[in-house]
Amino acid sequence: MKGRLTFIDLLRGWATLVMIEVHVVNAFLLPAVREAGWFDVLNFINGLVAPAFLFVSGFVFVLAADRKQEEFRTFGFAFWKQLGRIGVIWCVGYALHLPFFSLKRVLNEATRADYLRFYQADILHCIALGLLVLFLVRLFFHQEKIYRFFLGSAAAVVVLGAPLVWEIDFLNHLPAPLAAYMNGQHASQFPVFNWLGFMLLGGLMASIHRTWKETGGESTFFRAVALTGGGLILGGSFLMQLPFGLSYGSTAIRADPFFFLIRFGIILLLLVGCWWYGERRQSGDSFILAVSRESLLVYAVHLLVIYGDFWNGRSLASLYGKSLTLAECALATTGLVLVMIALSKGWGRLKQVSPVSARRVSFAVGLSALVLFLIRET
Repeated sequence: MKGRLTFIDLLRGWATLVMIEVHVVNAFLLPAVREAGWFDVLNFINGLVAPAFLFVSGFVFVLAADRKQEEFRTFGFAFWKQLGRIGVIWCVGYALHLPFFSLKRVLNEATRADYLRFYQADILHCIALGLLVLFLVRLFFHQEKIYRFFLGSAAAVVVLGAPLVWEIDFLNHLPAPLAAYMNGQHASQFPVFNWLGFMLLGGLMASIHRTWKETGGESTFFRAVALTGGGLILGGSFLMQLPFGLSYGSTAIRADPFFFLIRFGIILLLLVGCWWYGERRQSGDSFILAVSRESLLVYAVHLLVIYGDFWNGRSLASLYGKSLTLAECALATTGLVLVMIALSKGWGRLKQVSPVSARRVSFAVGLSALVLFLIRET
């Protein structure tokens, strides 16, 4: 299957599988193993998963929205369907951070720290917010050049502005649910500054790619992307070694614009690699694409497997947390990956064979979870 989205689906699929390894390692690996020198390399590689997801989300949205612009602007079915999808992503993100799966316990037992963890901006929150921004801006900016200018300018603001906002305690200025989106001071792993930059640049790259593809210059586009990615990696690495560093704001690595450039450059090279692979291999039925198409399902289910309190009120992470060797973590990762591949293929098959049944199952599961949350006592 050689479609216009095969390369981006491959990138999302691989990121999804590596994400499983990231969460297994974070939850179960012995602390002593983390002291080995090679773990820093693994940690850096694992840190590319979230940027890849954000980049892909922006890229896919802009390509898909191009075919639906008129229906968006006339508030047709596609408009409400897109808002619904964004809402689902947001709801799943918050649901995964509930302090207790019981409304009664949330209201009566949750502490301020529990609520701050619930409000935190995780990867799904960042994606949902980014999709909403891309969606609303697309409604107002009809001309492609203006839309691209917005995407590039907004990305520059959130990336270059990160050092300025990283040390500010926004709980002093904003309600907690909004403050969580600004920086990482209160549990947020993926705040707007600077994580949203990956998504905005993903959208920008999609817009440029579409123009080059329509004119038959896709190969030229990806050669330019490869050169740009390499240049960003070299340039960012050089700038990070300068003795004076940045002259403003926080020095935290997660807020460093130069570190952002390095990771963005690597994502661009991975994008080129996936395009090259997709052009040369028939991969329509591959397990990678199956996982990619069901990435939200895989994300939610594998986290529930690791952190869900299904074992007498305890999770696997609490029972076996930080106690597994490297070999045991590798085995656990492999097993969980295989289960997620089977789940993705099975669910994808059901949606193909009987989309009505798939919708009914989705509705039934969602409604059952909501009712259980509302009535559960413990």
